[in-house]
Amino acid sequence: MTTWIKRILLFLLIIFLAVLGLCAYRMHSATRAVPVLNYHQINDRDENSLTVHSDEFDEQMKYLSDNGYHTITPEEMMDAWENGTPLPEKPVILTFDDGYVDNYKNAYPILEKYNLKGTIFLISDFIGTYPNYMTWAQVDEMQQSGLIDFESHTLSHPELDKIPADQVWHQLDSSKKALEWRLGKPINFIAYPCGSYDEELERMTKEAGYRAAFTVHYGLANPDENPYILDRVPIFGCNSHQFLRFRLRLEYAPIFAPLDALSRSLVKNGHTILAKFVPAP
Repeated sequence: MTTWIKRILLFLLIIFLAVLGLCAYRMHSATRAVPVLNYHQINDRDENSLTVHSDEFDEQMKYLSDNGYHTITPEEMMDAWENGTPLPEKPVILTFDDGYVDNYKNAYPILEKYNLKGTIFLISDFIGTYPNYMTWAQVDEMQQSGLIDFESHTLSHPELDKIPADQVWHQLDSSKKALEWRLGKPINFIAYPCGSYDEELERMTKEAGYRAAFTVHYGLANPDENPYILDRVPIFGCNSHQFLRFRLRLEYAPIFAPLDALSRSLVKNGHTILAKFVPAP
């Protein structure tokens, strides 16, 4: 074997070991982080990027149940981070945005089947108004089960960083008060519509009395990050290889999240071909 081939192989070995070490470090450093899975629609009718089919969702929930994951609420996560309240082994939060009626018809029975908790972020003005959204009676039934927690997704789902400040305040404050009145419980969390935010929105969200807020940026919710821009693990955006993608995004988020951010950055800057070579599930 010639000298140059040996040098190339040694270089590749060094690169491999460095990448392996970096992956191990990122996985170890995420021990206090919590995966917050993000869903929207659960049905067998729609074929779009926001929909997970019912059988796929059942398979995913069975995996969580069979593999020692314990569902918690955002409140329990924040209590652990701020007050040291112990969390169960392998905690995970299941979140659903918008309040679609299929969350009640399809997702809720599956969560009951495996005794898993969920958190639904409601667009409060849409509940009981549009046929593809839940009714207040359905919301009440789910809340009384003790399995489902409800939080805010604003009044009408505008991108909050793109509207005037007075409208932002109205969306934050009024949705919180409306849900507290309807549900008889504190509303301490919000998911930003479309995941959009800026520093002013973070400030106003805190001022409105929310304890934390969630984006749709891929990553684990981490106690060391700003609680008003918490990451989640989106389980949508792909209609093929759903279960494999689910496992990779859940279990290896510390590794794949930076790669996902790189891929999105490349696409945003017009480097679509380069983005295809980034291994991001």
